Amino acid sequence: MRLGISYDGTDFSGWARQPERRTVCGVLEDTLGLVLRAPARLTVAGRTDAGVHASGQVAHVDLPAGLDLDRLVDRLARALPADVRVTSARVVPPEFDARFAALRRHYAYRVCDRQVSADPLRRNHVVTWPRPLDLAALNQASALLLGEHDFVAFCKRREGATTIRELQRLDWERLADGTLVAHVSADAFCHSMVRSLVGALLAVGEGRKPVGWPSTMLTATERPSAITVAPAHGLTLVGVDYPADAELASRAEVTRRVRTR
Repeated sequence: MRLGISYDGTDFSGWARQPERRTVCGVLEDTLGLVLRAPARLTVAGRTDAGVHASGQVAHVDLPAGLDLDRLVDRLARALPADVRVTSARVVPPEFDARFAALRRHYAYRVCDRQVSADPLRRNHVVTWPRPLDLAALNQASALLLGEHDFVAFCKRREGATTIRELQRLDWERLADGTLVAHVSADAFCHSMVRSLVGALLAVGEGRKPVGWPSTMLTATERPSAITVAPAHGLTLVGVDYPADAELASRAEVTRRVRTR
């Protein structure tokens, strides 16, 4: 089964199960187990950190055949806490893998740089920035980061994991209410990559660093201390793309290959 999932990450310690901590995966698996009276194990498209939100998260899970999926979604809505929902459920081919079959993930990062416009009702989803940000400079610096690179400077290393990624979209817009939104898409993201990219770009937007500075970090062989990780609560996973069913297996095979410099 493919599940669509939405959650407010404020009171979660991220997606992945952790002992003695409230996590999105833990709450969902425990609730599925209660509703179905059988263990359920989720595989997710992208593990989000503590405080990060999702409106378009995807996971897959093996469930008994013949379930009424509309009824399952309704039962889960009544059983789950208010800050997480399974928004959809459908049968997919056995080759579907929420993580490895994904073509790309899409994130949005929201910042308000106008103190008077900072909406207190959205304080858990929009970062209030203390200094004005230059939209043109943000977009100029962002364009220089696009493409396939080793993003080791923007990632927290994990043993055995590659930091080579293809950044397919990174641009900013200012909404009518003054909020700045960064749209970020890649075939995959390594740990803290989006927030590190945003942190570097905010330094450019407020004039502390030149436009070309973030792209010079692409030649780094380790993470520099100069890059600050932006706050988690401004980040939302908004969508995940997958190929046609006939291409799921081949996509998963490509994704499992570890890329090198």
